[in-house]
Amino acid sequence: GDQQVLKMTTSPEKVEKKEKEAGLLRKGSSSKKPLKEKVVQIYEAFFKGEDPSLGNPNFWDEFFLMKANVAYIEKAFSKMTPEQLVALKDNINLLFHRCIITLREDYQIRVVNALQTMCSLIRGVYGKSLGDYGFDIINILVGFDAAEAQMQALIETVHSILTGENPAGLKTLSLKLLLILATATDNVSQNTILEYVMINSVFESVVQILANPISRQIHGHDALLLLTILVNYRKYESVNPYIVKLSILDDELALNGLGWVISSALTELNRKYKEKKEEPQGGWFSSITSMVGNMFVGDSDAVSAKVRTNDSILLALYEAVHLNRNFITVLTTSHTESSSGPSSPVTARAVEGTREDELGPQTDQQGGETVQGLPLSSPAPDSSQTTNHMVTFLQYCSIVMQDMKDEQRLCSFKLCLVILTCIAEDQYANSFLHDANMNFVVQLYRMPMRHRKIAVPNTSSRPLACAWLDLTVEFIVTHMMKDFPMELYMKCLGIVHRLLCYQKKCRVRLQYTWKDLWTALINLLKFLIAQEAHLASRHNIFYLAIKVVNLFNLFITYGDTFLPSPTSYDELYYEVIRMHSVFDNLYSMALRHATNHGEHKESATRLTNALVNIRAIVNHFTPKIDSWSAANHLSSLTEDQVLAVVKSNYDTLTLKLQESLDQYERYTEKPKESAFFTQLVRSIISEYRKSISVTTLQQENVLLEFSHIH
Repeated sequence: GDQQVLKMTTSPEKVEKKEKEAGLLRKGSSSKKPLKEKVVQIYEAFFKGEDPSLGNPNFWDEFFLMKANVAYIEKAFSKMTPEQLVALKDNINLLFHRCIITLREDYQIRVVNALQTMCSLIRGVYGKSLGDYGFDIINILVGFDAAEAQMQALIETVHSILTGENPAGLKTLSLKLLLILATATDNVSQNTILEYVMINSVFESVVQILANPISRQIHGHDALLLLTILVNYRKYESVNPYIVKLSILDDELALNGLGWVISSALTELNRKYKEKKEEPQGGWFSSITSMVGNMFVGDSDAVSAKVRTNDSILLALYEAVHLNRNFITVLTTSHTESSSGPSSPVTARAVEGTREDELGPQTDQQGGETVQGLPLSSPAPDSSQTTNHMVTFLQYCSIVMQDMKDEQRLCSFKLCLVILTCIAEDQYANSFLHDANMNFVVQLYRMPMRHRKIAVPNTSSRPLACAWLDLTVEFIVTHMMKDFPMELYMKCLGIVHRLLCYQKKCRVRLQYTWKDLWTALINLLKFLIAQEAHLASRHNIFYLAIKVVNLFNLFITYGDTFLPSPTSYDELYYEVIRMHSVFDNLYSMALRHATNHGEHKESATRLTNALVNIRAIVNHFTPKIDSWSAANHLSSLTEDQVLAVVKSNYDTLTLKLQESLDQYERYTEKPKESAFFTQLVRSIISEYRKSISVTTLQQENVLLEFSHIH
């Protein structure tokens, strides 16, 4: 009983105290409702159609001192009907306009709150537009009449934040605002508000970030993602100023910075893959668990499935290579691991992708840690080891192609091949790739396969063209499967063709084990013949076979000008003769389709014509070899004996001169690849939208930077 009396006597005092507190926040509210933040009450008033700023001259100064409640704003929008949203147009316009004005203030807490409020307004309004309601987003968000002036003011102010002496968190948030704007719709070309970002360019801000070694460590990834998305805005419909500016950019610092950001991201992904690959080597327990794990997942899956691809970085690399001739010099510039190599752990973190710790003050993490996590091209941490961005990219390609069971990895590897194709068409890049004085160690990863031994990686230092060829050979050998990636094979053979055309044209004798390539190509033909029934109904396999046969024709017709020695030219003939049954079977298959009026009749006929010289070689040398073995009473000959017969019978061989073997159709994005890139940009945008959660914007640590401000 005593306790109850005690409660009764203290209770009214508590109630009175609560009522006083509530009074500070809410006029005339009932004490039974839970307390609300002051800022939430203000939002509520705005979203009810009221204007709490009327008659209060200090309202906005005080409003932006209150911490923005991003989660509340986004939730409020999600509950609205489209009709309610349209009715609130004036209030949303007012809030947006006030945010833009506040961005110009020196008092940075206000600027941060204004940025966060704008981010959530944009996401809220665009989130609603996904319905069927046909209203115009620009009008709801900014108001048509004011849009041009408002957007100009916004972009100019963001530009000055990004290029001025401002804390990292503020710049990150400004980039996030632009990215939220750029990624607001699935299809970037339907995002009409970006017309204002075309008129008022942020290109210069991005260039400045990339050119500065400190700012690019923190903001490089976001800046590059923004540029990549803007380059893809209506790129096939109208003149896009970002395409024009990127294609003529010749600022060496900015181009090097662009290469550095890309290479840093790829280096980090390579490093993660290497760590995963080396993980299961920790005692008997981990051996058992990895063994059990691998019973259910293929070896390659166990590793590569955990290392995600980074399509936005690959797309940035593609746009730079495709649009800007000057960027090739960045790719071909060598540096030692310890100098300008992308290596800082902070870099890796800032570049990796959007994460929730990314808005915080990162400058204090950068001290003295610039030479950790060497790019994987080095066999040992030797400070004099030379590398370059191309080495990093090639290694990344070898990782992506390890496991292409899902659509996303297939797309990633296709993009890798498109990038390699563009580079292989560049004369300057080719001279670098084939330069005998420019040697690199490239550690390419190989897929574990049942029928081959675990390969010892080639750690010899060679011209980069050798690693390119190794990569293509590895792809050819490891992807002959039922679900045949025909397009990737065509692109892969196209890359080999481009390298050979350069070698033939410039008479470059590359010291390469060409037999690896010949064997891979013959095995591919073998596969096409064996799987004819399954593949011919799905793909034009004759078109692919023509590509393979014409590579052999290029070697046969011009090999003496670019193969490393007369011996390797002899070995080419030896391989063709030794594997003649494959070419015989291919000819029979082509002849059958050429005469039975099937859908691939034309390609099959072209294939029979392409085989003319290979058949001439086989028909010329086989009887000579047979008669020599009969004369010498030998049932089987050694390689040297066959080669001796070949060498002594070259002069009587007649070959037909085939035209256009050293010609190829240059790569063009439009119209062939337009749909691919549209879809790729769509998926990059969607990924980014998922990664930007409310919590990313609602950052405590953004405000920590300004905690000294009172």
